[in-house]
Amino acid sequence: MDLNVISLKHVEKRFKNHSVIKDISLQINQGEIFGLLGPSGSGKTTLIKMIVGIEKPSKGEIKVLDKKMPSFDILGKIGYMGQLDSLYEDLTGMENLKYFGQLNNIKRRDIEGRINPIIERLGLKEDIDKLVCKYSGGMKKRLSLALALIHNPSLLILDEPTVGIDPVLRKEIWNLFEDLKKIGTTLIITTHIMEEADRCERICLIREGEILSIGKTEDLKKEAKDGKLENLFF
Repeated sequence: MDLNVISLKHVEKRFKNHSVIKDISLQINQGEIFGLLGPSGSGKTTLIKMIVGIEKPSKGEIKVLDKKMPSFDILGKIGYMGQLDSLYEDLTGMENLKYFGQLNNIKRRDIEGRINPIIERLGLKEDIDKLVCKYSGGMKKRLSLALALIHNPSLLILDEPTVGIDPVLRKEIWNLFEDLKKIGTTLIITTHIMEEADRCERICLIREGEILSIGKTEDLKKEAKDGKLENLFF
């Protein structure tokens, strides 16, 4: 039986008189790659910020790992990567990783053993001792992803994680996501890139704060006249 890692019931979010999220209900299962697909301004980022606990819903209930959000009890089980890089630019990449590792209660003797496989996989090994202020935008994205992975979270929430990353490395990162899924990690990924949406098992199409459609990727593609997901928005 599928285990619901995330459950949203009639969730709404308003900023003053503007409704950003409108009566959204959905469940996300353990060990799946779930895609939130929609154009800029559709409400994707607001929705995942509520799931993480950064924002509180104006109405409705969000549960993550059976805890009502926001909750400090499960933060150590969540890896989060926002659109904006939360990096210390006057530190090196390695210093950022060690610092965030200690924040997540990883013992010093274990930190490098966690770091080395991640930076190897993300192509950061040669630049890890450079100051982050000298990193390109794509390198900062990769380091932000490494920070989200450092504590081996059971739930990984990523807001457009491959923007600004070249196609070859993007493919490798998606291979990493699929490897994480195999060990039971649940991933939520927002994107507006259709080829990335194709690699999600289930997709929620969202526009103007409302769910247009939700289901298995292959089933949604069959709903479109020419098999293209973007045409479901129209």
